[in-house]
Amino acid sequence: MFRLTRFLEKPLPDLPCRTNHERRHQGAVVLADGRVLRTGGQTVKNVAGLDLTQLFIGSEGALGIITSATLRLRPTPAATATFVATFPTLETGGRALNAIFASGVTPSMIELMDNATINAVEDYRRMDLDREAALLLIGQADGTDALAQVERMAACCDEAGAELSVATADPAESDMFLQARRLAGWATMEQFPTVVEDVGVPRTRLAELVTTIAEISRDTGVRIATVGHAGDGNLHPMLLLPDLGEDARRRAMETADRICAAAIALGGTITGEHGVGELKREWLTHQLDDISLDVQARIKRALDPALLLNPGRGF
Repeated sequence: MFRLTRFLEKPLPDLPCRTNHERRHQGAVVLADGRVLRTGGQTVKNVAGLDLTQLFIGSEGALGIITSATLRLRPTPAATATFVATFPTLETGGRALNAIFASGVTPSMIELMDNATINAVEDYRRMDLDREAALLLIGQADGTDALAQVERMAACCDEAGAELSVATADPAESDMFLQARRLAGWATMEQFPTVVEDVGVPRTRLAELVTTIAEISRDTGVRIATVGHAGDGNLHPMLLLPDLGEDARRRAMETADRICAAAIALGGTITGEHGVGELKREWLTHQLDDISLDVQARIKRALDPALLLNPGRGF
């Protein structure tokens, strides 16, 4: 439950060229009764029957064991540009995000770091980040007009009240900006026992959630460093514990519960990408209604009546 997770960035190995037949075959799943289910097909479009591929992808191993999958590889963009902006308050940062979302640009990435995360990164490795900034945004755009798009996003930040904004198409500068965000997970988990949360809200309510998380941190006394994928409204509040004692664990779970409740209150979700394991099972009833839970349980019982697959999780 409190395992420290490390994220390693490694280049993809050289992949052999595959035929169209191999590329378009979606995958195979071993069912609880031992049968092998193959989903997808060889055509570009295929809506015959239910979308079983997505059903099993989203089942977290509770409906079958995926033994093969075909992934889509995208080519490297022709050009990439990056912007970074810092804000004196969460409110000004939120205004900037809403302006970017309404501007018509197509960012390929927008990441955010709150003040606690900025300071955790600076404590871990000097990056010359502004320790007083309430929020830091880092964004990118791809394509031949990438620089024009990030300049427009930087302008949105300036108009919203950013203290600093920079846009660049230089790869070295872009990598430097992104390095701080890449270090966020390492910086926190190397220094503290850490519980990484995963919640999501509509993008226009991101600033409200970040503000609420800061209030929860003050109320509970649990330090929280929040990073997030602002482009899709997904936040990862990282609970920084003093130790792994019983009291620290209890306060961490209470804090995590309050974060989930805050996300739901803002029209969001208790998990944006990490799924429902043991800790969030009870919170499903707060987000999903009885009909949804019943349908999912019926699917589970139909495919795994003996409850062999991923027991004790999800439902």
